[in-house]
Amino acid sequence: MKILVTGKNGQVGFELMRSLAPLGTVVGIDIDECDLQDILAIERLLDKVQPELIVNPAAYTAVDKAESEPTLAHSINAKAPEVMAQYAASHNIPIIHYSTDYVFDGLKEGQYLETDEVNPQSVYGKTKALGEAAVRNNAPKHIILRTSWVFGSHGGNFLKTILKLAQERDKLSIVSDQVGSPTSAALLADVTAEIVKQIFEPGAIQKYGTYHLVSEGETSWHGYAQLIVAIANALEVKTKIYSDAIQPMKTADYPLPAPRPANSRLDTTKIKNVFMLTLPSWQDDVTKVLQVLIDPNGEVKTNG
Repeated sequence: MKILVTGKNGQVGFELMRSLAPLGTVVGIDIDECDLQDILAIERLLDKVQPELIVNPAAYTAVDKAESEPTLAHSINAKAPEVMAQYAASHNIPIIHYSTDYVFDGLKEGQYLETDEVNPQSVYGKTKALGEAAVRNNAPKHIILRTSWVFGSHGGNFLKTILKLAQERDKLSIVSDQVGSPTSAALLADVTAEIVKQIFEPGAIQKYGTYHLVSEGETSWHGYAQLIVAIANALEVKTKIYSDAIQPMKTADYPLPAPRPANSRLDTTKIKNVFMLTLPSWQDDVTKVLQVLIDPNGEVKTNG
C-alpha cells in the first residue's frame, strides 16, 4: 500500500512516518515538496504519488498568528483538506485527517462528544472546523481525529518549553483555568496505524467517521507544568524552580490575540469501543516522552 503523509516534519507527521512504515510504502512530504497553499501543487502531488491512503496531519497551527493571517490559515486548514478529500473520493480511497478541540467554544461543563455542535471562537478553530466539514462532505471514506494539547519528543511544544524555562527561571506562572488532556504525537500515530489496519479489513465501512482521540484523564496547564518539572527532577534534571513553586494564574491575566477554550475535554468512548483501544493516562504519556528527551545523566537532549 502506498501512503501519503503530509507535514512529515511536524510533531504528528514525524511519528506517523515511523508508525505507518510497517504497513506500506510511506511517502512523506512537507512544505519543501509541496506548499499546501497551492491547490495546483497539491493536485500534481496526488497525481504523481497516486496514494492508496492519504494521512493529513499538516496544518497551520500558529493559533495567535492566524488572527492576522486568516487567508493563509484557511488555505492550509480548510482548502487543502478539501482538495485531498475530493481526490480520495474520486479514487475511492480513505483519508485520515486531524482536527482540534478549538472547534468547540469550551463552554460545556462536561466532556465534548463527537456529536456536539462546533462553535469555534478563533480563526484557527474556524478554519479547522471548515477543514473537517470539507473532508466529511467530500470523502465518504474518511476518519477525522480530533485531539488536544499535542506534544512530543520532536518539534516545539509546551512540554519542551516548560522543561527549558524550569532550568532558566526561578519564577514561573502558568494558566490554571483551562482544562484538557495532554496527548503525545506518538500516541496519535500509533492509534492511527491501528485504525489503518482495521479500515482495510472487510466490512469496515461502518468505522468511518469523526472521533475524539486524547490521553485518559484531565489537567490544567498549571497541573501539566507541575508534572513535567516533577518528572524531570526525578530523572535527575537540575532545575531552578520546583513543581510546588510554579504559580497558578488566570487566563484573563495573560491576554492573547486568539481566545482559548476553557474546557478542552474530549470524550473518547466512541474510538475506544469502535477500534477496541485502551488509551494511556496523560501522566504516562508525558513520562514516556520525558524519558526519551532526558538522558541517564539528567541532560536534556536538544535535537528534534
